Amino acid sequence: MSRSDVAASTFGKRPDDHADSPEPGKVNQPKLGPIGWLRFLWRQLTSMRTALLLLLLLAVAAIPGSLVPQRTSDPNGVTQYMQNHPDAYKVLDSLGVFSTFASPWFSAIYLLLFVSLVGCIIPRTRHHLAALVAKPPRTPARLQRLIGYRTSTSAADVDTAVEAGRTVLRRMGYRVERYGDSVSAERGYLRETGNLIFHVALVGILLTVGVFGSFGYTGQKILTQGDVFTNVGSDYDSFNPGRFASIDDLTPFQMKLDAFDATYTFNQTTGAWDPKDYVTKLETRQPGDAGWTPQTLKINSPISIGGSEVYLLGNGYAPVLTIRKPDGTIVKDEPTPFLAQDANLTSNGVIKIANGLKEQVGIRGFFRPTPGPDASSVLSFAPQLSKDADVFMSVYVGDLGLDGGTPQNVYTLDPDKMKLVAGRSPTTQQKVGGGPIDLTLGQKADLPDGLGTIEFSGIKRYVSLDIHHDPTPTPALIFALLVLGGLLLSLFVPRRRVWITAAAGEDGTVLQYAGLARGEDTNLADAVAEVAERHRAALGDGPPPDDSAEPSENPKPRM
Repeated sequence: MSRSDVAASTFGKRPDDHADSPEPGKVNQPKLGPIGWLRFLWRQLTSMRTALLLLLLLAVAAIPGSLVPQRTSDPNGVTQYMQNHPDAYKVLDSLGVFSTFASPWFSAIYLLLFVSLVGCIIPRTRHHLAALVAKPPRTPARLQRLIGYRTSTSAADVDTAVEAGRTVLRRMGYRVERYGDSVSAERGYLRETGNLIFHVALVGILLTVGVFGSFGYTGQKILTQGDVFTNVGSDYDSFNPGRFASIDDLTPFQMKLDAFDATYTFNQTTGAWDPKDYVTKLETRQPGDAGWTPQTLKINSPISIGGSEVYLLGNGYAPVLTIRKPDGTIVKDEPTPFLAQDANLTSNGVIKIANGLKEQVGIRGFFRPTPGPDASSVLSFAPQLSKDADVFMSVYVGDLGLDGGTPQNVYTLDPDKMKLVAGRSPTTQQKVGGGPIDLTLGQKADLPDGLGTIEFSGIKRYVSLDIHHDPTPTPALIFALLVLGGLLLSLFVPRRRVWITAAAGEDGTVLQYAGLARGEDTNLADAVAEVAERHRAALGDGPPPDDSAEPSENPKPRM
């Protein structure tokens, strides 16, 4: 039997051991392998859908940073949150919510978005550059199937008509190429350019926030009337530098608080004093200045100095309590900021005297700018300073805990190693040593156990300032404008192709016009009509007849 006979006898038959699948009901699928899986995951990560999802996820992940205080911008707020909500604090702190923008989960989303955008941009840029140098495609054989197809007749010869069409399309901003007796033109490359600008600008914003933001810092300072602040690390109450910021590289400048004026209005409905305006009078000075420069600081109206922004956070009173030895020698005579506890500036403060008296002394003070008419009330009636302003003080003696070298909060007093000698017992509320020392402005009293005297000799205002240096606004603004510009280009610049053909006919040269959209382009038919009108005008043939346009067989082709 010949080979052809064997082939003919076995044609259409399967081998005896053939099986459609190893197991009925299952389909064999190719195995990707490690390289295949990596390639698949990379394509998924660098897809535009993944980038948009990560961008949305990043916005959602940033929400906790605006709901709870952050250690970098409001460390005192974090401490207060811990005191007010100890159970919730433990949970949120374990999740890194109080350092949202430095937490591992936020950084992971941030880095994945960065990689996704870069992985999406690089191949698209390569393809776009290749398209910019490529010639427009050849003219299709059947223009009548495209958008805006129309024909007309011209008295000009074929070569003249083609060259005129080439000139017209070039003047209209098309890239033009002649193929025989036809002209192929393409425009709208700015659409993809805008798309790339949009994504590159997004990467720029990520780099600005992640890199430039690391060179910034935030610091807080309570500045008392008459005091001078110098922009050095030791002069801050709290200082939070960025990852790459150095406390030794601070721009030198000085600020001095001259006065603070607060205006309030009484709300008849709520019975409370509502703040109307806060005006802070500062003086600033930088190296090279001949003298001090007056500045006015208000809420939501910061001042700029030395590349930093200074914001007004709060205000209060700083009683001047003069403490003397029994022989009259002054041990302490300076204003002490008391922190406000309510809207009427009922305030608490602490004075620590480690040296000068025969024992270490700690004083807890309670200040009321305007005592209420009810003698039993311990709260201030109004935030304005009155002639009856008073301060209640409890006095402790013992170990302040300063000798161990451990930093302490100047606004708190630890009484564990101290003895209450004047005030009320925190457990029984019984008076100790005659009870708290109550002084109005100008009054003096003796300290217990012959320690000396204390006098309420004056009162000053203080302001709480937030000094913020952020190098990101300028580059962030530039990239934001690029994002907007790229988005506008990608939305409103149409990508289209237009063709003109010329062929000799019985009544002259037959001209054909048609176009093709690279995406949505509702004005393509009108654009083809405009090309035809300009082309005929260049040939001296006048406008085309009204019935020159013919319906296309496929009105909405896509590429």
